[in-house]
Amino acid sequence: MGHGVEDSLSREDVLRLWPELAWIQNPELREKTTRCWERAFELSPLKPEDLNRIPFTLLIANCPTTFMEHKRCVVHIARRAAESMHEFMGNALKIDRDTVISGAILADVGKLLEYENRDGKTIQSERGELLRHPFTGVALAMECGLPDSVCHIIAAHAAEGDLVKRTTEAYIVHHADFMAYLPFKNVKFEKKPEMKSEAVSR
Repeated sequence: MGHGVEDSLSREDVLRLWPELAWIQNPELREKTTRCWERAFELSPLKPEDLNRIPFTLLIANCPTTFMEHKRCVVHIARRAAESMHEFMGNALKIDRDTVISGAILADVGKLLEYENRDGKTIQSERGELLRHPFTGVALAMECGLPDSVCHIIAAHAAEGDLVKRTTEAYIVHHADFMAYLPFKNVKFEKKPEMKSEAVSR
């Protein structure tokens, strides 16, 4: 269940989470990327502050890294990779930096519909059991008018993308995402002591 009209979610909440939105040079793409996050919160049981507490994945036991730490890291890696590839291979490969940044920011937006908090624990929602975040992410992005090139990145950033032909921009975001995920699979993390918090609802 999403937020009601009485909730105080604002554009400022999204901009506080995502200062990297300012990196998108195209104003229309920046606006649609921002709106997609707003729409996700409208439909999600999660609140903006939850993203700075919940784990970025449920596939790593006792994952110590939050959703926003992981996601912002992925965006920074993707942007720098795109810039380096343009610097050294720009004559051979055309890379749209705005598409990379928008796609990286939106790659996991569908997790707002895949995850929920219950009894102080982050779990997969009923919807999430049927529709993983690449699918719900594309649905959100298309609703908000994002171009197909960005929707493709969302659709192809995870394992589902191994079944399609990825664009250059999608490869960049895919590898940035897995660079910030796969190393966690080789480390065992101890469970943290339970923290008392009023708003742990994912």
